Amino acid sequence: GVTCVTSPPPTLRTVAAEVRKQVSREYGSPQLSKKRAGTLQQVPLTEVVEPVDFEEYVSSHAPTTEPGPLRQLMEFPADDLELLLQERECITLEPALPEEDTLDPRVRDALGVYTDDWLIIRRNMSHTAHTPERLRERQRGLVKQTFELDTVAVDRHDDQDDSKRRSVSMDDTPRGSWASSIFDLKNSSPDSLLPMVLERTMAEDMDRCNAEARQQGRHPDLLGLFPAPDEDEAVERSTIPEVPREHSGQRIMVKCLSLKFEIEIEPIFGILALYDAKEKKKISENFHFDLNSEQMKGLLRPHTPHMAISTLARSAIFSITFPSPDIFLVIKLEKVLQQGDIGECCEPYMVMKESDSTKNKEKLEKLRSTAEQSCVRLGRYRMPFAWTAIHLLNIVSSVGGLDRADSDSDSERKGTWNERKKKTFERMSVGEEMCNFTNFRPATLTVTNFFKQEGDRLSDEDLYKFLADMRRPSSLLRRLRPVTAQLKIDISPAPESPHYCLSPELLHVKPYPDLRVRPTKEVLEFPTRYVYTPHTTYRNLLYVYPQCLNFSSRQGSVRNIAVKVQFMAGEDPSQAMPVIFGKSSCAEFFKEAYTPVVYHNKSPEFYEEVKMKIPANLTDNHHLLFTFYHISCQPKQNTPLETPVGYTWIPLMQHGRLRTGSFSLPVSVEKPPPSYSVLTPDVQLPGMKWVDNHKGVFNVEVTAASSVHTQDPHLDKFFTLVYVLEEYSFPFRLKDVIITEANVEAELKASMAHLRGALLDTCVRFLHQLLSKLILLIVHPPVIAGQIVNLGRAAFEAMALLVNQIHKNLEGNQDQHGRNNLLSSYIHYCFHLPTMGTPSYELPIQYATLSRATGRPSSLNLSRSKSISNSNPDLATTPASPDEEVQRIIGNKGIDRSHSWVNSAYAPGGSRAVLRRNPTSSCDIFVQCRLSLYRYLLCERMLVVLTPTICLCPAQLLHEELALQWVVSTSAVREAALQQAWWFFQLIVKSMAHHLFLTSRLDVPRRQRFPDRFVDDIAALVCAVSADIASRYHKDVELVERLNCSLAFFLNDLLTLMDRGFVFNLIRSYYKQISNKLQTTPNPSALTALRMDFTRIICSHEHYVTLNLPCSSVTPPASPSPSTSSTTSQSSAFSCQAPDQSVASMFELSVPFRQQHFLSVCIHIALAFFLHKKAISAVHALLCSHDADSRYADSHVLSHVAQLYLPLIPIVMETLPQLHDFTGELGVLCTISQSVAMAIAGSPLLHSKAGRSCGSLSAESSRTLLVCFLWVLKNADAVLLERWVSDLSVVQINRLLDLLHLCISCFEYKGRKALERINSLTFKKSQDMKARLEEAILGTIGARQEMVRRSRERSPYGSQENVRWRKNVTHWRQTTDRVDKSKAEMEQESIVDGNLATETSLIVLDTLEIIVKTVVVSEVRESVLGGVLRVLLHSMGGNQSAFFLQHCFTTQRALFPEMLFEEDTELCADLCLRLLRHCSSSVGSVRSHASASLYLLMRQNFEIGNNFARVKMQVTMSLSSLVGTSQSFNEEHLRRSLKTILTYAEEDVELRDSPFPEQVQDLVFNLHMILTDTVKMKEHQQDPEMLLDLMYRIAKGYQNSPDLRLTWLQNMAGKHSERGNHAEAAHCLVHSAALVAEYLNMLEDTRYLPIGCVSFQSISSNVLEESAVSDDVLSPEEEGICAGKYFTESGLVGLLEQAASSFNMAGMYEAINEVYKILIPIHEANRDFKKLAVVHGKLQEAFNKVYNQVEQRMFGTYFRVGFYGCRFGDLDEQEFVYKEPSITKLAEISHRLEEFYSERFGDDVVEIIKDSNPVDRTKLDPNKAYLQITYVEPYFDTYELKERITYFDKNYNLRTFMYCTPFTLDGRAHGDLHEQYKRKTILTTSHAFPYIKTRINVNHKEEIILVPIEVAIEDMQKKTQELAFATHQDPADAKMLQMVLQGCVGTTVNQGPLEVAQVFLSDIPDDPKLFRHHNKLRLCFKDFTKRCEDALRKNKALIGPDQKEYHRELERNYTKLKEALCPLINRKIPQLYRTLPPSASHAQR
Repeated sequence: GVTCVTSPPPTLRTVAAEVRKQVSREYGSPQLSKKRAGTLQQVPLTEVVEPVDFEEYVSSHAPTTEPGPLRQLMEFPADDLELLLQERECITLEPALPEEDTLDPRVRDALGVYTDDWLIIRRNMSHTAHTPERLRERQRGLVKQTFELDTVAVDRHDDQDDSKRRSVSMDDTPRGSWASSIFDLKNSSPDSLLPMVLERTMAEDMDRCNAEARQQGRHPDLLGLFPAPDEDEAVERSTIPEVPREHSGQRIMVKCLSLKFEIEIEPIFGILALYDAKEKKKISENFHFDLNSEQMKGLLRPHTPHMAISTLARSAIFSITFPSPDIFLVIKLEKVLQQGDIGECCEPYMVMKESDSTKNKEKLEKLRSTAEQSCVRLGRYRMPFAWTAIHLLNIVSSVGGLDRADSDSDSERKGTWNERKKKTFERMSVGEEMCNFTNFRPATLTVTNFFKQEGDRLSDEDLYKFLADMRRPSSLLRRLRPVTAQLKIDISPAPESPHYCLSPELLHVKPYPDLRVRPTKEVLEFPTRYVYTPHTTYRNLLYVYPQCLNFSSRQGSVRNIAVKVQFMAGEDPSQAMPVIFGKSSCAEFFKEAYTPVVYHNKSPEFYEEVKMKIPANLTDNHHLLFTFYHISCQPKQNTPLETPVGYTWIPLMQHGRLRTGSFSLPVSVEKPPPSYSVLTPDVQLPGMKWVDNHKGVFNVEVTAASSVHTQDPHLDKFFTLVYVLEEYSFPFRLKDVIITEANVEAELKASMAHLRGALLDTCVRFLHQLLSKLILLIVHPPVIAGQIVNLGRAAFEAMALLVNQIHKNLEGNQDQHGRNNLLSSYIHYCFHLPTMGTPSYELPIQYATLSRATGRPSSLNLSRSKSISNSNPDLATTPASPDEEVQRIIGNKGIDRSHSWVNSAYAPGGSRAVLRRNPTSSCDIFVQCRLSLYRYLLCERMLVVLTPTICLCPAQLLHEELALQWVVSTSAVREAALQQAWWFFQLIVKSMAHHLFLTSRLDVPRRQRFPDRFVDDIAALVCAVSADIASRYHKDVELVERLNCSLAFFLNDLLTLMDRGFVFNLIRSYYKQISNKLQTTPNPSALTALRMDFTRIICSHEHYVTLNLPCSSVTPPASPSPSTSSTTSQSSAFSCQAPDQSVASMFELSVPFRQQHFLSVCIHIALAFFLHKKAISAVHALLCSHDADSRYADSHVLSHVAQLYLPLIPIVMETLPQLHDFTGELGVLCTISQSVAMAIAGSPLLHSKAGRSCGSLSAESSRTLLVCFLWVLKNADAVLLERWVSDLSVVQINRLLDLLHLCISCFEYKGRKALERINSLTFKKSQDMKARLEEAILGTIGARQEMVRRSRERSPYGSQENVRWRKNVTHWRQTTDRVDKSKAEMEQESIVDGNLATETSLIVLDTLEIIVKTVVVSEVRESVLGGVLRVLLHSMGGNQSAFFLQHCFTTQRALFPEMLFEEDTELCADLCLRLLRHCSSSVGSVRSHASASLYLLMRQNFEIGNNFARVKMQVTMSLSSLVGTSQSFNEEHLRRSLKTILTYAEEDVELRDSPFPEQVQDLVFNLHMILTDTVKMKEHQQDPEMLLDLMYRIAKGYQNSPDLRLTWLQNMAGKHSERGNHAEAAHCLVHSAALVAEYLNMLEDTRYLPIGCVSFQSISSNVLEESAVSDDVLSPEEEGICAGKYFTESGLVGLLEQAASSFNMAGMYEAINEVYKILIPIHEANRDFKKLAVVHGKLQEAFNKVYNQVEQRMFGTYFRVGFYGCRFGDLDEQEFVYKEPSITKLAEISHRLEEFYSERFGDDVVEIIKDSNPVDRTKLDPNKAYLQITYVEPYFDTYELKERITYFDKNYNLRTFMYCTPFTLDGRAHGDLHEQYKRKTILTTSHAFPYIKTRINVNHKEEIILVPIEVAIEDMQKKTQELAFATHQDPADAKMLQMVLQGCVGTTVNQGPLEVAQVFLSDIPDDPKLFRHHNKLRLCFKDFTKRCEDALRKNKALIGPDQKEYHRELERNYTKLKEALCPLINRKIPQLYRTLPPSASHAQR
């Protein structure tokens, strides 16, 4: 890789050739390796094959295609890399630069760092990520698909309104009224007929037309319709770091509006600053303002002739980085110095008012004249006056924050809070949440009270005490008398970019439209804690704070002391520099500043702040000079105004450092002697007089805000030494050490090692300089005394440690890969290779070559060769010529370089894979390292010899040096480098790229871009890092995760820069190491997850497709070296036709495929071995990037891309059993779930479910995997797919069909309504959690690591951030998780969903066509076509768009000639059902197609065997089934379709003369009849009872057609189940089973099967109605009869099982036993012991439930409902018994029926008859509808009760019910005891409850009337029963017993037992008929008293002492009652003991 300018002499050329031969670089070409002698051995999938030698391959296979999109696939574009020089944004109008011409090297360097353009190297094609936002853009113009589901939802609403208005009569059109039916049909209009349907075309033509039609109007990118890939998984996403910029906190603006005192006599000046009372720190510089009137300002005009506009500012912007509740805005006021102490001067302001001017006129005048004199004489001095403070928290909180949640201020976002973990939150107090200074409501404050300053309490310490005191309620300050004034200020959040601002250096901040406008000043912040942000602009300010002075021991008149501060460039007074900033209303800069004077104080305190700008070239002579003056306030003669009374100074530069900090200085009485400035005042100079014996009497603090001077000893020392070297200014004094050429190297290395001791904050602030210097030392090793000093290692260590320290301490400021933002922005923007002299970047030509100014003597060459020899013990002899030296170095190498590492034992995974490359000894290793160090120098020397025209400085390439240092680093340094591997990797990459630009090498073949040894170093490095990942993944989880990603990003970058074959081999070596580890590790999933992340990052390369050689043919290389045979064997490799060889290898991961498509295979293998969300997500992300990529928009190109993914198809087929089962989520069409019935019956299920185990993948992952699968099917070349399918076995094809079946279910459109429901994100979250859980269970992600990662992703600031600081961070969450989407969003979502469903279904359809096309000609046709049809039917069955259905029907019609319905009745039934369902579609186009298909189906069936019966049967059953179950069914639409079918039959010329048209007509009319019933059902949709009656009647109508009756019984069962009537559903199933049994019995007499219905009597007496009609009506052998799947033994078993399960749900466990009595013999006969075990298990459960009465069972409540009024149509005068759910109240059913009928007939029409008396029709209003509802109870005769013992017996098989009605003879319901009669009504129903419906007609009614005495007998019997029950209850219930007793004994109520006895027993009745009753009542009372006694006895035993009295009361009552009753109940009627005359019957009936 040496570029020669002149041609070298031949000897050199041969040497170079020798060198190349020896250092043969063969790592990248596996074909050349000796092992592979052309044979292709099989490599297991777990191993990674050797990739193709990419560069070799590309160069030897010239692309044959024309330039165009396909050509782009084959090569990287020429402008792949771009170098951008981006100008830095300067925020001020003038650049921040020093004014001087001569610059200190420090300043020069800093300016270099702060003004260089950003140098950005950009990969042009790296596409933006596939984010949800971009996805939404791509979905904008989607066509809305028409779905019946959505249209029906709209229609249904209208239908409901219609149905209310229709009549209710069930018999408008009696069944069988053919005439009217045919008339309706004949007169209706058909849908449009489809052209070509009746023509017979060639199958090929038809297929071709269909295929073309299917491609019209398709959506090009499937994944554009699918949700974007999961952001959490996007490891390859790497954010561009933010541009480095200066730090700024939360900014507030303070405007000073006005300051008014009670009296205006003199100018007053203000100072504002922020203080943090808790931290006791001043947190901003001072802002000076002047609000005086022009008149007042005029008094000082002589002192300030010129006023700079910058000093007139009245508003300031303060920045607050660490908001806290302890921040105060302190306002200090000063006035011109005058005689008298502060108190005296304040007095007038406290007592006088301008308003009392008349009173105080003279005083005021006097004050004014005094003030005027003071201004004239003492105008340049100030004195303290007053102060106050504003607590900022009060403003922010009291004014009331705006809506705080949406704070999104810029200042918060700049990472201001990334403070060290420990310190940041140790001081969080409650108030801090409130301190948000970015969005509070602006406030205007008027401050009225000021506190006067106290001369002895002026220091900051005192101020903090005052501030702390101010916060207390009982503040001392409040008790002081205030100085009253009015200061008005505005405080508000600062605007984003305010106009007219001056920076702290007084530069104009943009925007600054007009320089004449009064400015606002930005006030420099002094943050309370460290702010870790690097400087990016030049700032060089110095602040001097005189604190206190002690002159108490100084003789003479020193009382009014002022300190003059000056910045001196030398000792002469004229050398004072004008660098001190002016305050307010004055000049901009001054040469001196005075502190305010405290009157008559020899030890004053100061609060002054003197702000200066530091010159750019500081020397040792620069110093601060302090002069102390006594000011005479009174004008006396001969007394000067100021008398100097002392001097002291601070030298500013010492040993190359700026001196800052706190000083306690001695003060000299006299002027200092000459050349004092280089010494400090601490030095005792001879002959000088000092105040107080040279003690420190003056305290002063100096601080610098400088981006030039670091003020850190370690950093200062390092920089100083570097400058000493650069300037070559030896000897140099550094503190106690003299730096000379001899010790500079050691000192410099020591200073680098000590950098770790520097303060982190300072390191970060000077980060850019520091890193640039370290890099410079690596790249340009300094030459000292002619010797090159190699500092590479030291610099590398220093850098590694620094980067680590930053990373560890600023954990919050990282991206998701753990890369510190400060560091990554340095690399991205600032870093560039140091160039001596500036390179002339002529960007259009890629980069100008480098011209380096030579700065070293030409003798350098010699001395360099000498240094080589000296440093290498093996090269002690002086070499004869450079060539020999080369030979010797190479010969000396421990490893023969001709044998590349790829195949050596030291290769990764090799037997001796260690880091070192030389196994001999540590000494050799050292030699090796030194050698590699000097290799480059050697090369360079050769270069110098070769090209004497160019003379280079010694320069090393950073990437080479870094790689080398890293490889040879050990222990701590190596660990540090590993911790921050990303940093070194990125640095190496940018250095490599920049180097390629600088040397114009981008056009050079990649092999020659970098020297061999660098390539070797990279290889060794990658291997070492891979080894670390493999060995440490379980110990250092987080580190390894970062390392893994960093390595992947590095290799991804190398693919852009280096030999790609070489990089592939590096990737391979990584895989090998991981694989080796995987075989031994106990927890492989974590490692696999790492490998997955790695693969995903590598594959995210923007030229991923090109890297996979998409257009290459997959053939094994014909010879070991493709290069030799490339002309012949592979000349067509880039031709885009697939070669005529087995396609299988393209679908299988064959070795050639794996070699050529190296990266894509990595993904596939990962997926095949690691079926997991991570792998699936990676594939999904890749495919999305292809879909979104404009380069692959052309479908031809995309098919080549899809070729890379062909193996995905078989992989997904393999995973079928693990996929989530979506079919379960669909609404199955037939109500009795076939699958349940069949599974129970034990027959194999629908083909699609066979062999599916429960999915282990979450729904979300399965969905993603399936969409990727469909993407490949959509985009792959159809010809390839056909050829592949033709090679598949039947099993594989069926598996593929299963997969397609699943895809249909998976992407089925859910409808807009469903979307709205799901929208409450809970659904997604739970799925998400499932996926997360799945990961945790699989152990792929350590929980801790998962947590760390999540927290890091959630927060831009990382894990350390306390939530409260992240208010703004909550934003991005809200966008993704917002639950309430707008209507438009919902609409868009349903459009996208609809398009996705349509596109996925069409892809499935395309694939089915391909399968059919290949299978039709083969012998497996029969076994496959059924499967195809199943998938097709399944796709018809779902919610599909009209667009898809048209194509679906077209395909179905095209397939039909192939599909003969000989065997598969069920498929035929299914097809009929689907077609009929679509015939009733509301979408016209769908109806047209469905009718055409149905007609052709009939025609084909007719043509096959002229037998039409089966189709007739199937269609009729399908319609019945559809009618019974479909909610959305519309008979109007179906009628049109029937008419269309008739029309086809009429138009069909070919069959006109056959019986076919007539049969069609027959069938159609029959269907129409069913429809007519349906219309009625539709009307009664809302009336469940009526609806079921109707279904019942339809079912009855099919008594002769068992198949249809069965269908309707099932429809009824479904309806019942829906409504929770499980008992009724069970009975429908029992009836179905009985029907089946009946017919099975007729077909064959099998011993163990039930003998028809009779066997079912024990379950229900109603079943007998299923007994078959006689044989002559119907024979089961007739074609098409009883052909359904239920008319089989397994069908019967299925029905019975379902019946048992419904009984179980109904709680009727006893009935289960009866069902199983029928089932058990069948299982026994089949010896099916497994099922028997299950059955007995269920029986045990059932009996246990009965026995335990687990829950008190409730079986139902019954009501009699009578309908009266002609409005009810055929219900008029009908009575029913309704069965309602248990515990239904009368009010509930009344309300339900009343509401229902009111809605139907109108509110005022329906009336409820409130009593139960017989209804008199004549009294009813004929226009009204009356309902009579009565509660009834089951009624049993005495003999029945003997049989019905249990609760179940009394609630099952009920036929008779009773209700009672009280009445009196005069018409009232209730009267006195002797007139109270009762009517008992007994109703008998036509069937027993429970039945197959919930209301049954009453078919018999009888009444019994009880006379009053009989009523009394019943009452007494009831009371006695209650007593007996309460007494014998177990366990005893005292409360209940007492209640009953109280009602019997303690009763004083009317109609109590006593009254009954008195009414009926006091006299013997006159009527002998009543004697018996009299006697019965008497006996009842006897029984009653006996029971009372028992109850009292029981009560006595139960009560506690507290109830004794109550019990005695009860006993007393009982005794009274007994006494009263005694005479009545002991009297007998003598007549009773005679025989009765026969006429006396016991009751009137």
